[in-house]
Amino acid sequence: MRRTLASATETFPIAGGFTISRGTKTEAAVVTCRITADGHAGWGECVPYARYGESLGSVLAEIAAATAAVESGASREELRQIMRAGAARNAVDCALWDLEAKRTGMPVASMINAAPPQPLTTAYTISLGEPEVMAAQTARHADRALLKVKVGTPDDATRIRAVRDAAPKSRIILDANEGWTGETLAYHLAVCAEAGISLIEQPLPAGRDEALAHVERVVPVCADESVHLTADLAALTDRYDAINIKLDKAGGLTEALDLRAEAARLNLKVMVGCMVGSSLAMAPAVLLAQGADFVDLDGPLLLARDREPGLRYVDSLVFPPDPSLWG
Repeated sequence: MRRTLASATETFPIAGGFTISRGTKTEAAVVTCRITADGHAGWGECVPYARYGESLGSVLAEIAAATAAVESGASREELRQIMRAGAARNAVDCALWDLEAKRTGMPVASMINAAPPQPLTTAYTISLGEPEVMAAQTARHADRALLKVKVGTPDDATRIRAVRDAAPKSRIILDANEGWTGETLAYHLAVCAEAGISLIEQPLPAGRDEALAHVERVVPVCADESVHLTADLAALTDRYDAINIKLDKAGGLTEALDLRAEAARLNLKVMVGCMVGSSLAMAPAVLLAQGADFVDLDGPLLLARDREPGLRYVDSLVFPPDPSLWG
């Protein structure tokens, strides 16, 4: 079977900007990968992330370097050896899953999960800002079941209390994006417990998170930047209670499925998250997230426009993808 691979870039404006502790984005710049064979085409989308040394150019170069192997028939497992984990491999891996579904007529959902996929409750993200601004934004979404709030400053107590007051009934995930320190950790954990926060994501910098093993985690703590591959998990169980699986970090659905299984074996809770991208990037993650403890797949909701067709969102629910989009 001869394949043809093509890649391209696209840009989607973000509605109003998106701010975390590392800066503000006004657009989502993505790379798409299209693999054709036997008259069928499979698609994948990835989001290069500067935090991991990625750019549009570097991701396109990685895909180009793997083109010969993909076009000559390399499997998804073989690509895990050929390509490093990251955005480029994610786009190729997801395109191959989609191509297989199109060629065989078997949906990806049936390949990877025992039960038919169901709608999921997804978090909606509140950007980092001054406490009163965050409270106002939170109040506009206080009817949502699950919110994810960006923090990561030296003193986030006022922000935490402000968003909790603005959304008293919502479950809240806090994402510090590596912005706290060992010195402020216990204080912030106590404030989170007081506010009834459900989960704290990556409070300390990856590689400098040892303090988590020596503090009472009165609120469950989730690894994000500290985990990429299945092999990472065993070293994290003394300091984290959950992991955030993102396809762009893991390098595709193939690795992410192994991550999900190993997390279950190690009794770690699972969040399935995303970068800010279109529905094409979220679609495989919705299938991965079936049965997850936390779902954070609101990327398209943060965009001024999504691709068509896109995922269906109703209130806090995201529905499984239609095959015309992916899978």
